[in-house]
Amino acid sequence: MLFKADLGKRVDDLVGAVDSRDDKRFFAALRGIAGATPKARPDEVDAALARLTPVLAEIPIGMGGDLAQIAGSMADYGTEAAVVVPTLVRRASNAMEQAARFAELYGAVFGDLPDPDDAEQIGPTIERFVETAPNRGMAQPDAYNLVQAWFSGGQWVQPVLYLSQRKDVRAVLPERPRLTAAIDATREHIGTAHWLYGLLLVLDDEPLVVLHRATRRGYRVTISGIGDNFQLHTLLAAALIGDESQGLLPGQRPSAAEIAAASDGEDLTPAGGIRGNFNLVDAHGEWIWNEGRPADIPKLEGKRVVVLDPPPYARSWNAGRPYPLMRPTVTVDDMLPADEAAHWLGLVKPSQRG
Repeated sequence: MLFKADLGKRVDDLVGAVDSRDDKRFFAALRGIAGATPKARPDEVDAALARLTPVLAEIPIGMGGDLAQIAGSMADYGTEAAVVVPTLVRRASNAMEQAARFAELYGAVFGDLPDPDDAEQIGPTIERFVETAPNRGMAQPDAYNLVQAWFSGGQWVQPVLYLSQRKDVRAVLPERPRLTAAIDATREHIGTAHWLYGLLLVLDDEPLVVLHRATRRGYRVTISGIGDNFQLHTLLAAALIGDESQGLLPGQRPSAAEIAAASDGEDLTPAGGIRGNFNLVDAHGEWIWNEGRPADIPKLEGKRVVVLDPPPYARSWNAGRPYPLMRPTVTVDDMLPADEAAHWLGLVKPSQRG
């Protein structure tokens, strides 16, 4: 099948290159797809992705990493990312499972692992691990596939990382338990796996009970798309500090630059850094560390509870958010009636660190 659009012709050329195992033609077609996608109509992109999906499902890990990344970026130009996401998730999971197996086998025999980002180590690793595989009772093709996963698997994770910054993709992400387990097993070694692991823990449409101990006020808040508690800290301050006569909290609200860095601004590291406004404490009196994530906050009576206490010392940090493309929301749904706020404040423990 040939599409009339230039993008479709490029896709058909790539499919032909894969079938004929023509590397030169394959990479030329990839460049053509990357150039044609921004000029194509959304329905043409959807059709191209549908045509590429079976190729993505079968192409060898080592050859297909670049194609996976281009397919991930193409999804932004179409109307339905779900056409390609299941295949990308499945291949990323498989790649990380094989990479974890490589790390286990290689480490047991040879010790320190090769750097998965250093292409110069591919040849020596093949020589050391693949050529000696029969001595360990492993077929050389199987050993070679593990090496490919180690050095190329991160390329398969990257489009899932990119697309999962979108809330609509996170909502339909398939095989999440398998993907999370595979990513967890490799996140200490492969950079894209480390960052995707954090995204897999992001909460969407999550209710919080937020209490301000000094004023004895409380709020129902809903959060989505927040990558860490530094970001949560800033956005809670932005949402809740303001006119006290309107039920808001005293204090100095974050600047426009600080809020933009934590939400949707291009500059993630504003001059002078980002100030801390509170000390976040959980319902059990333990500090909620900024380095953690909202998913780490324990629940009380089925709700995650954040208590806002005065900061014990001046705090500041550099970056407003860990995922530049993820758009967070913090919605103050309502202020708790005084008796309900008192109920929650009576349940929570004092800060355990004074």
